[in-house]
Amino acid sequence: MEAEQIGLVDTEVRPIVDELNDYLANYHIHYQKLRGAHWNVKGKSFFTLHVKFEELYTNAVATIDELAERVLTLGKAPLSRYQDYIETATIKEINTIGVEDVQLVEAILEDFTALIEMERKLMESTAAHGDDGTNDMINRFMQFKEKNTWMLRAFCGKS
Repeated sequence: MEAEQIGLVDTEVRPIVDELNDYLANYHIHYQKLRGAHWNVKGKSFFTLHVKFEELYTNAVATIDELAERVLTLGKAPLSRYQDYIETATIKEINTIGVEDVQLVEAILEDFTALIEMERKLMESTAAHGDDGTNDMINRFMQFKEKNTWMLRAFCGKS
């Protein structure tokens, strides 16, 4: 499928697809970090964070699928190899084994900050090229992270 089939100019969409693939790579690293945090959280906050991390990784996997499908909708192929994710992503992996519960939350908050920054840049690009479908999708993803940033910051005792 070409972007023109959904009313967008293919040459204008290419940079958006590149940004979406970068975002997708970062989301995969974030997703795996959430899985590791879910598996390895310990301590007094175990029951709270185990459930919260599961909620977040479940959301992340749905987001990843929607992102990949949007790239396909725009007529290109989504990145699909972990090697590509690791090479492309600016978010870095961490070892979640033996990490304090609050440190795990802070690592997720760092990812949220980076992803929200990417989302704001993506929305600028999509708005400039009339890609309202991608813009709406990214805005929804950002709103989820903004709300969860507030909650996780409150958990850490931050305002």
